[in-house]
Formats: sequence, structure tokens, C-alpha cells
Amino acid sequence: MKKIKGKNMSLIVKGNALIGASYNLEVVEQRLILLATVEARRSGKGINALDPLTIHASSYMEQFGVSRQTAYQALKDACKDLFARQFSYQEHSAKGNVTQKTSRWVSEIGYTEEEATVQLIFAPVVVPFITRLEEQFTSYELTQVASLASKYSIRLYELLMQWKNVGKMKISLEDLRAKLGLEQDDYTVMGDFKRSVLDLSVKQINEHTDIKVDYEQHKKGRSIAGFTFRLKQKPTQKKIENRDPDTLDLFVKMTDAQRSMYGLKLAHDTRIGSEYHHLIGSRSYEEFGKILADMLLDEKFFKKVYPILLENGYQRPRAKAKA
Repeated sequence: MKKIKGKNMSLIVKGNALIGASYNLEVVEQRLILLATVEARRSGKGINALDPLTIHASSYMEQFGVSRQTAYQALKDACKDLFARQFSYQEHSAKGNVTQKTSRWVSEIGYTEEEATVQLIFAPVVVPFITRLEEQFTSYELTQVASLASKYSIRLYELLMQWKNVGKMKISLEDLRAKLGLEQDDYTVMGDFKRSVLDLSVKQINEHTDIKVDYEQHKKGRSIAGFTFRLKQKPTQKKIENRDPDTLDLFVKMTDAQRSMYGLKLAHDTRIGSEYHHLIGSRSYEEFGKILADMLLDEKFFKKVYPILLENGYQRPRAKAKA
């Protein structure tokens, strides 16, 4: 949705139909898609099946802590590989029957050596999965998966985030393997599957993301048939820090023109976008700005965002001279 500045976070929004699809992407390929999604929302261009999205190596550098050359080479290789990738998903026919479908992720790729950028155009079927927030959607912040080094941990995190409001996810072994992108002959021994896929992913998620996960296995006879994952949110730190202590006594009612102007400025700030992403949905910056303009009438909210208002040109009210 928005560009990351420093340690601020960008929101990823994917339709749950795509989250629940079966695909097998390497870590760098998944990161490329996530960065493209963020870039589309940050730039305001959105995602369509005609216009390319440009991802700069510097974005990859900032997010994943690698050198510029390493970042560009990783993105370039990921583009080539992604062009050949497919994924499977389900839709319901007009008669209510399940239709199994397969699609490519992107229809076109490109890279510019001199600018250290890559370009991609999402395939037509992918566009609505990412841009259309239907009955349900899954949102998470890019920094939550930036430190996940396993492709399986990224996928498991995405799957679990669909159930964050419920607090648990029950899934069959067959379905889990499919959604993690495992081939039929991958990790066929349960001990190997748990050690190299499941336990490794849970460990990384618990160490590097905003949720805590554990699981129990369900048996059918002597064989493991499925799992129940339980997840809970870790205590959150305040995202807007270093507030000026003087703001406690500085609440003033802005004019309508001021609220409109600063509401729009706040709408473009990544810290606000991260903390209030539940208010955004599919709204434009202008629509989100109007909501924030109304919120500026609230003393508590005004004090909270006061440092950001100052950063955006708001003038501290002059104290009245004492008689």
C-alpha cells in the first residue's frame, strides 16, 4: 500500500482465494510478488494486466538487508523464474460446482541493468485476486515476512493470517502439503516433513513475526491425517514513538480546510497506514484522508499524530502571552 521509510511497514493485501491457492515459489520469487504489490499501492497506480510495475533493487536492499548487486541479481533471476511458474486455484461455476484452474503469475517481465530495476505485469487472473477485496481478505505487513528464510514459512504465515481472528486453523495433511507447494515425492516421510518444513516454519514464524504459533497433529489410525494450528498475536509495541511530551496540552481544533489538508497528508504516511490499515480497505488516499480529517476532531487522536503533523508542516500554536 505504501512505501516503507526506515522501519515503517507496508501493508500487503491479498484475496483469500489467492492465499489459499496451491503454488510453489522460492523465497525470492515470493518476495518479488510482495514488493510489487506494495509498489502498486504505494505509487497509486494500482495493479492491472496492461501496465508494468517497476521494482528497484534498493527496495529489496532495504527490506532484506543485502547489497545492491545481490538485490538486483536476485530480482532479475526471480523475474525469469516467476515467468515460468504456475499456480492452481478453485472457482465455483454458475451451477455451484468447483472448477479447478491453473494460471501463470505474470504475463510479461523485463529488467534494466543500468537502473537496477525489474518490471513485471501480473497475469489477468491474478489482478482481481490482489486488488479486489471481496467478502474476505488477508492483510499483513511486509516486515513480518522479511526475516523468514524458508519459502514454506512465508506460505504458512499467509495461511495462518487468514485465521487470525479465529485463533486457530484446522487443515488436512493433504491440503497443507498442496498449499505449501509440495510435490507428491517431497518429504514423504513424516519425520522429514515435520523437521524440514513444519517445525522449521513454526520456529521462524515464532521468532520473526507478530504471531505465536503451536500445533497439534491428528491421527487416522497410525497415520497423521492433519493438524490444528493455534495462533495468537504477540503484544504490540506502539508504532508511533518519540512523541513530544508537550503535545499533551496542545490540542486545538483545526479549521475544516486544515483538517482536510492534513488528513490527506496523514493518509500518505506509512506509519498511519500501518496502524490504521483496517480503515483503508479498497479506499483511495483521498477517501482515507477524509476519514482521518474527521478523526482529527478527536483530542486523543490529535495528540497521537501531533509529531507527524509537525513533520508535515503543521505550525505549533503560539502560547498566549500572560497578562
